[in-house]
Amino acid sequence: MAAATPPAVPEQTSETPSMAAVPFDFSQPPIIEGFSPLPRLKEETFKEKFIRKTKENPFVPIGCLGTAGALLYGLRAFNQGKTRQSQLLMRGRIFAQGFTVVAIIVGVFTTALKPKQ
Repeated sequence: MAAATPPAVPEQTSETPSMAAVPFDFSQPPIIEGFSPLPRLKEETFKEKFIRKTKENPFVPIGCLGTAGALLYGLRAFNQGKTRQSQLLMRGRIFAQGFTVVAIIVGVFTTALKPKQ
């Protein structure tokens, strides 16, 4: 029987650094060949982004406010024992929620169909 020889293992030389020697820099995006990210002009604050998004699709905040208003007023009517008014306001809340969802969907489609600048 012939003796089995162990498989050849390539030896690491001092020229090839190990992966642990080069840490990943989290402050910079990774470099991907063939991809160049768009430069950011400036960071947007929450208030600036909210105003921009409200101008793009004003029906979403209107629907949210209508939903919240109907919910709060309906809960108040329910607490006061006005069951008929409470039921009508809860149905109005469902309508306002549906309006908001439709506004979001329409906004997404109009943004997707808008030509890129």
